[in-house]
Amino acid sequence: MSLTIHQFPCLQDNYAFLCKDTLTGKVACIDSPDAQAILAEASKIGWGIDYIFNTHWHPDHAGGNATIVAATGAKIIGPEEVRKISEIDQVVVPGDMVALGATSFNVIDVGGHTLGHVAFHAPDAGVAFVGDALFPLGCGRIFEGTAEQMWNGLQRLAQLPPDTEIYAAHEYARGNAGFAMSIDASAATRARAQLLLKMVDNGVPTVPCLLKDELATNPFLRAPFLKPEYGPARAVEAFAAVRSAKDNFKG
Repeated sequence: MSLTIHQFPCLQDNYAFLCKDTLTGKVACIDSPDAQAILAEASKIGWGIDYIFNTHWHPDHAGGNATIVAATGAKIIGPEEVRKISEIDQVVVPGDMVALGATSFNVIDVGGHTLGHVAFHAPDAGVAFVGDALFPLGCGRIFEGTAEQMWNGLQRLAQLPPDTEIYAAHEYARGNAGFAMSIDASAATRARAQLLLKMVDNGVPTVPCLLKDELATNPFLRAPFLKPEYGPARAVEAFAAVRSAKDNFKG
C-alpha cells in the first residue's frame, strides 16, 4: 500500500489521522479535531502536513484548521460548508477526485449528519475516511439532513469493496454495541458487539473496521431487515425508525 496511516486519539473520543503517501512523502491530516495534538504528533513522527482533508464543518472536525495552516502552510480541501468555520483552498463536491501525492481519493456524498458531509475513499489503498457518517455498529446523528439523505449516503458506502477499511472519526463502540444488541438478536451482531466491548475495555481502538463486518452486523445498514413492518421496499422508513430508536436509547 502506498499510504501509511498514523492514527491516535484526541479530545474526548475523537480519532485523528495523519496519512502519508509513501511514494512522494506528501502528508494530509483527515479533519482537524485538535490542532495542538495533531501538530505534536506530526512532529514526534517526523512528518510535515501538506493538506487538511475536511469531511464536514463541525468544530471537532474543522476547528483546528487555522492553527495547523498557520504552523505548516497546509492547504485545506473539503466541502463548501467548511467555510462556516474556516477558510478553504479547494472546494470538493461528490464525484471529485483529490490527490495526495500518488494516492487518489474519491469524494463520496454522505450527507445527513451535515448537509455537505463527504467521505474520502482511496480505492488503491482500500481505505475510506468517513467522518461522522458510519461507525462500528453505528452511524451519525441526523443534524441537518434527512433520513433519506443519510440512508442514501450509507448505501453509497455500502457499495465500496467489502474489504474496505472504514476509518470513523470517533470511538463510539460502547454505546453502539449496547444499542445493536437491544435491537438485533442475530448471533453475528451479538458476537461482534461483545467483541467490540471487550476491545474498548482493553483500550484497543475499534477503528478502523471492515465494511463487510458493518454490512453483516450494523443495525443501521440492516434496518430494512430489522423492521419487517417496513421491509426493503420502504428502506428509508425502516432506517428512520432505527435511527429514532438510537436517539432515544438509554442503555
